[in-house]
Amino acid sequence: MSDKKFKVTYATLASPDPMLHELYDAAVARARENLGGKFPMYINNEPHYTAQTFSKTSPIDTNMIIGEFQYGTEEDINKAVAAAKAAFPAWRDMPAQERVALLNKVADTISERLFDIAAMVSLEVGKNRLEALGDVEEAADLIRYYCNEMEENNGFVRELKAESPRHHNRSVLKPYGVWGVISPFNFPAALSAGPVGAALVTGNTVVLKPAEDTPRTSVMIAQCFIDAGIPAGVFNMVTGDEVAGKALVAHPDVAGLTFTGSYEVGMSIMRNFAANGVYPRPVVIEMGGKNPAIVTKTADLDKAALGIMRSAFGLTGQKCSACSRVYVHKDVKDAFLEKLLALTNQIKVGDPTQQDVFMGPIINQTAYEAYQRYVADLAEHGNILTGGKTLEGNGYYVAPTIVDNLPDEHPLWKHEMFAPIVAIRAYEDENEVVALANDVKYGLTAGLYSQDEQEIQWFFDSIEAGVMYVNREAGATTGAWPGYQAFGGWKGSTATGKAAGSFYYLPQYMREQSQTVID
Repeated sequence: MSDKKFKVTYATLASPDPMLHELYDAAVARARENLGGKFPMYINNEPHYTAQTFSKTSPIDTNMIIGEFQYGTEEDINKAVAAAKAAFPAWRDMPAQERVALLNKVADTISERLFDIAAMVSLEVGKNRLEALGDVEEAADLIRYYCNEMEENNGFVRELKAESPRHHNRSVLKPYGVWGVISPFNFPAALSAGPVGAALVTGNTVVLKPAEDTPRTSVMIAQCFIDAGIPAGVFNMVTGDEVAGKALVAHPDVAGLTFTGSYEVGMSIMRNFAANGVYPRPVVIEMGGKNPAIVTKTADLDKAALGIMRSAFGLTGQKCSACSRVYVHKDVKDAFLEKLLALTNQIKVGDPTQQDVFMGPIINQTAYEAYQRYVADLAEHGNILTGGKTLEGNGYYVAPTIVDNLPDEHPLWKHEMFAPIVAIRAYEDENEVVALANDVKYGLTAGLYSQDEQEIQWFFDSIEAGVMYVNREAGATTGAWPGYQAFGGWKGSTATGKAAGSFYYLPQYMREQSQTVID
């Protein structure tokens, strides 16, 4: 194993260094040699096994058994919450600098295991190697970012005005208690470790319920927390399906919750979490997007085509920030489509552990069947320019799909498909395109391609979204990175309007106390 450090982000998604590929390929070989084992959940830092288990297969090849995992029940959630509750007082009272030091150790442990975790992300999710490496490194960088924020804000202790020299006033942010984290399959490292790290560094203890589709990656992330020295009970992980998730949401001792997933599930969680509490409890929820890109007649069409292709088809379109709607000025539509189609038709779909593969499979049978329903509907009501079919192989392989001439009233303009499908529409003026772009319940990300400064300012002033990109080749609507772009939505994409990786994220995990002492 080389001591050389690599940094792959969503903005670069490239590495000219052959050593990166050698290390990744070796990690994939190790991962394949160790498939099929039985893996625990973790409660109170101890491996925990249940009477019932479930098997996870790879979307790359459904004959590939990733392993056997524990099926968490309400009883397991109760044990995990009890362990977290018991550990809370000591963790809360630990000086913030000590929590920061431990969490930075977790981040370093994740980075040290970068290639082995990324290899499993590729096998378990179907991400290509650079997307998988980016996911794992983002997990570490999110934790580092939150540690830095804790330090730069002096543990969120602020001195206030004093009425006299005898008065000493300050505002202190303090943790809530046990915090639940329910994470998605598409970023199993970053969107587990990130919110867990935020909850922990602010003094909460955590019960993580990861996605059913990514239990092996979740076990590896959990081991990083435990091996780095997080005390017993402070971090717990229960694998399983919605049974465990619902039990976590319903538990009266869970003081706060972070969820990343669909709008429908997120809204249900918000209602149930409120209904099961004796007082209001904070929820940090990100619920997806239906993200537009606008290509004006002043755009650099090569940049636009590359950025939209990468954003629409990266991770097989399974990103809440994926570009699924493109509004292109009528004067440049034909020229833009020619470039976008050329790039899309060059995409290699297949086993994402292979270096030349850009797009792997879709995540599971349910998503595979949904893709088929979508493209059948789109073929009936629009004009599929490329794609629109499943591909050969033992996994869930589908073609990147571009559709044109879809009627404005068609529901797939507004439905988050979570598939490699992008719809194209011509527009004539700014009023028309802003109305179309904003006419969805979501408001996560948006992109613009323009060389006109006034158009750029109009875009920032008019589009209802939390993350905005202009002229981005790396991804029209995708690719936020901790410390560089905050990531969070508006409208139906969020519960709080505050973004991950931003100045305003950590205070959501704490409550304020005003303290006055008079001499």
